[in-house]
Amino acid sequence: MHDTRTQTLQVPGARLHYEVGGSGPTLLLIPGGPADAGALAALATGLRDRYTVVSYDQRGFSRSALTGPPRAQDVATFADDARRLIAALGDEPAYVFGNSGGALTGLDLAARHPGHVRALVAHEPPAPELLPDRAHWRATFQGVHDTYVSEGAGAAMHQFVATIEGDNDTIASMPDFSQLPPEAMEMMGRIQGNLDHFLNHVLLPVLRFEPDTAALRTGPVPVTVGIGTTSPAVGVPLRSALALAERLGIEPVRFPGDHQGPATDAVACAELVHDAFARVKDVERR
Repeated sequence: MHDTRTQTLQVPGARLHYEVGGSGPTLLLIPGGPADAGALAALATGLRDRYTVVSYDQRGFSRSALTGPPRAQDVATFADDARRLIAALGDEPAYVFGNSGGALTGLDLAARHPGHVRALVAHEPPAPELLPDRAHWRATFQGVHDTYVSEGAGAAMHQFVATIEGDNDTIASMPDFSQLPPEAMEMMGRIQGNLDHFLNHVLLPVLRFEPDTAALRTGPVPVTVGIGTTSPAVGVPLRSALALAERLGIEPVRFPGDHQGPATDAVACAELVHDAFARVKDVERR
């Protein structure tokens, strides 16, 4: 059993909440919004026997409070936070895993600050700017924001989930959250509290981010792109991940489950994450 400790890091405009546990080389886990570190808690547990695992809430979400007025939060800001967190942890670069919007953070971190990243696994980064129908998606997600303004967070999130997954039946098939354990219920409460910030200040800037695939392709950071085996084929996350892998000239790695596989199939996903990083270690030893 590996104990975890909770700490905070002051960065420009926010105070980041992060958790550290395990032993070995540093591995930074980056969740997507509106979730927080709790979404990757099971994945962290499966990796702490091999890594010093650091998970955190991105700025403005849950326990990472803003220290100034709310404003649009783009991927570059999130990536700068991740860089500062890695630097605060020590002098060595970190392995990085990001899911969803957290994968976008990881991609920008690897492109602009490669000295801080030993290797990156980006699981289903939702990057509609990489898609040929990007103009359609800009208008569609603008519609989600407009729904938030006119009808509130609940209606907008229903629209957002159905839109990004490309399946209007997604909401009907969601699990019964009343059966979740207490720690998961606590996280769901935090996520509910994040919705206004996510929809008002994060949704559009993040989904209009385009990864610098040229810098990633020619840069020193090994990148693994993960896709869910059961993710909807028409969904933005899967289509974006496939487009990214094609631009990088690499084969995507199939992870169990869908877009939330790192949370719902954490044990199997932890092994795939470790395998990706172990290949990097093997190359470094040669």
